[in-house]
Amino acid sequence: MGSIRPTSNAARRDASAAENGQLFLRGLLDPRVGPYRNQEQGGFAPVQREPARGKHIMMRRGIIVVCVITLIGVAVSLTAQTNRRGGARADDRSLTVEEYTPRSTLVVPQHPVPSAKFPVVDIHSHHRPGLSGARWSTIVREMDELNLQVLVNLSGGNGATLARGVQAIRESPHPGRMVVFANLDFGNGVTPGFGDRAAAQLERDVAAGAVGLKLFKNFGLTVRDPQGRRVPVDHLELNPVWEMCARLDIPVLIHTGEPSEFSQPVDRYNERWLELIVRPGRRLPSDRYPSFEVIMAERDRLFERHPETRFIAAHMGWHANDLGRLGAMLDRLPNVVVETGAILYELGRQPLAARAFFAEYADRVLFGKDSYAADEFPYYWRTFETRDEYFDYYRRYHAFWKLYGIGLSDDILRKVYYENALRVVPGIPRGAFPTF
Repeated sequence: MGSIRPTSNAARRDASAAENGQLFLRGLLDPRVGPYRNQEQGGFAPVQREPARGKHIMMRRGIIVVCVITLIGVAVSLTAQTNRRGGARADDRSLTVEEYTPRSTLVVPQHPVPSAKFPVVDIHSHHRPGLSGARWSTIVREMDELNLQVLVNLSGGNGATLARGVQAIRESPHPGRMVVFANLDFGNGVTPGFGDRAAAQLERDVAAGAVGLKLFKNFGLTVRDPQGRRVPVDHLELNPVWEMCARLDIPVLIHTGEPSEFSQPVDRYNERWLELIVRPGRRLPSDRYPSFEVIMAERDRLFERHPETRFIAAHMGWHANDLGRLGAMLDRLPNVVVETGAILYELGRQPLAARAFFAEYADRVLFGKDSYAADEFPYYWRTFETRDEYFDYYRRYHAFWKLYGIGLSDDILRKVYYENALRVVPGIPRGAFPTF
């Protein structure tokens, strides 16, 4: 069978070019082939000539070999570079959100703050009952380095558990460094008479040494009545508890709901997407839980109905991302203060608005951290005390952005760090603080 020849004009031109190229290379490599002449059909044909001298032939061949080798090397190099660039692009495209951690090239002054400027009361700390003596001694050493004067343990429990915890601190070498809040027992739900029984237990817990009451986030989300219905935050059955707190002159620190994004679809628009992927149990889908606005409304009605009771809204009421709304709430409810636990990422991304808020509501904000971790406190000191720019936050799944310092004045720092806490929680020892 004969060879198949090109049929299109373009194919015929390509075949002609290939044939001419072969003739050209032959002319270079074969010294007996002379210059090419253009034939009528547009191609080239070699002109035969007499052999040249041997040395000229060898020189010409040597030059040609060097040129060919050089061209091959360049081609190989270009191919390798192209492959490397293609491979890098593929790797870049495969990065996940968690893997993308770029190095900042920003060069600005840095002022880490390992120890707070003034002694601090941490109004929001958690320590399990039965804290060992060795562990407590370690915590106190860490507190000294951080200038943390008092921890408020919000996980005191109630009854015998609370009494043992209070006694252990009192009998330790550091009795004035921790105080305890009591908790309500919702283990059997909210049944008729629950409020009176809980109020009586709270009175006994305060007599045993509790200096406040803490409500956890399950209240309003998962606590049920005997019929299996969710108990709203403003349920009237608990009125005796709030009235007891007013009579005993102790505050109620209440954690209500969760950040608003936890109730939203977990999609590419959700600002807390990474946290909800890493901690899926924090999701609050609408078919199982009340909406953010519903539970906030219940909380606010509770505050309004009990003006004689002092309430501390945990986590700045989950309104640190909307300081205008938070300010309006504080204007409307003079019996309410807030604390800064686990919302530093919100304040640090809006330094101008946060600074203005703290200036206006300096008497209404208490320092709180939430989970105790000694190496995380300096992020708070740096945010509150400096005007540093674009520095890391300590927990990336809370915030994928950087922080900026607010640069609070000394007067405001003293109020936030300890003065407001000593006013709101009379049971905190005062001897170690400068102005008390």
